[in-house]
Amino acid sequence: MPVIASPPRHISDAGPDAKPDASRAFGIYVHWPFCVSKCPYCDFNSHVATEAVDGGLWADALVREFETLLTQHETLGAPSSIFFGGGTPSLMPPSGVAAILDAIAKRCHLPADVEITLEANPESASLASLQGFRAAGINRLSLGVQSLDDASLRALGRPHDAATALAAINAARKCFQRVSFDLIYARPYQSLSLWRRELTRALGRDVGHLSLYQLTIEANTPYARWHSRGKLPLPDEETILAQMQLARDCCAEAGLPHYEISNHARAGEECRHNLLYWRYGFYLGVGPGAHGRLPGADKESGERIATEALADPARWLQQVRRCGHGLAKRHSLTPVQQAEERLLSGLRLREGVDAAAFPARIVQRRDALVAQGLLWHKRERIGCTRRGERLLNHVLEQLLA
Repeated sequence: MPVIASPPRHISDAGPDAKPDASRAFGIYVHWPFCVSKCPYCDFNSHVATEAVDGGLWADALVREFETLLTQHETLGAPSSIFFGGGTPSLMPPSGVAAILDAIAKRCHLPADVEITLEANPESASLASLQGFRAAGINRLSLGVQSLDDASLRALGRPHDAATALAAINAARKCFQRVSFDLIYARPYQSLSLWRRELTRALGRDVGHLSLYQLTIEANTPYARWHSRGKLPLPDEETILAQMQLARDCCAEAGLPHYEISNHARAGEECRHNLLYWRYGFYLGVGPGAHGRLPGADKESGERIATEALADPARWLQQVRRCGHGLAKRHSLTPVQQAEERLLSGLRLREGVDAAAFPARIVQRRDALVAQGLLWHKRERIGCTRRGERLLNHVLEQLLA
């Protein structure tokens, strides 16, 4: 059994009977944009700093933007989840994480079961650093392992090896009751037997959550350039589907069935913050490149505000100093845009999505896809069948055409 450090800070002292209004719950995403190196497949808003990053200065700026945005959206209630993503948030000093959580706790009620996740990379996840994050208030850790094969890690441009990854998982289990880590499949030269060996090692770590992502070739990345030149051979479609099914079968047998296309968890171990995205809840995005989905001034009207911050860290920091926030865009989403976003996120879930409010054109296309065996329809919910999950992009194209 893992040895858990002292309980997290920042929890409300309002008592066990104090329950926030669930209808007003929301998530907070905090983006740390810096990494030790840039992986050749990655198109996230991550940057390799050319000089030392002042953790205190950045924590202050993130706090200032959070406070500004919260003031603009005072109808928000109690955060159900807080997520530090990146980039590599485990490069943050734990004191900076604590300062941000202190600021959130001063402005918001934090319920006793609030989920507070930090993403970490194995090379910056020593036992000492993880104990610091636990003391700062983190209660869930998500490790970017990506592979448990050394040759594959080198090809992915990762700065750690399999032994470092396994040591980080072990350290995480000593500090946190809730631990997740990521693996990537459909990699160049990855055979089904290699994937099976990695899954066996991963499931032997006894964590409650695994994220298993299919490698996608994103535009404007080194992988995209190499692939276009024929220098990055990927597994064929039959092998990819077999790898996906193997992951489903192995995880289900180990008690971690999938609840989203790429995510597997024991009952109760699902990532609440990501579920908030997929169920189209409200969330506040803080930091360079962060997105948000927030209620309008009259929450009962159904208005939803989309926000997006400047992606460049230096420009974001300058604007926060000048204006109190780093937003580049802020606009109201139309009902059609909201319906499309609900589908894009909700159809990834095994539970499907509530389709009651969708426009008639989508309902008609839904029925055609049900007849083709790509969607299921039960009462007012629709979801992808196993075949539909494999053809999700096609399903979405047909629904949203």
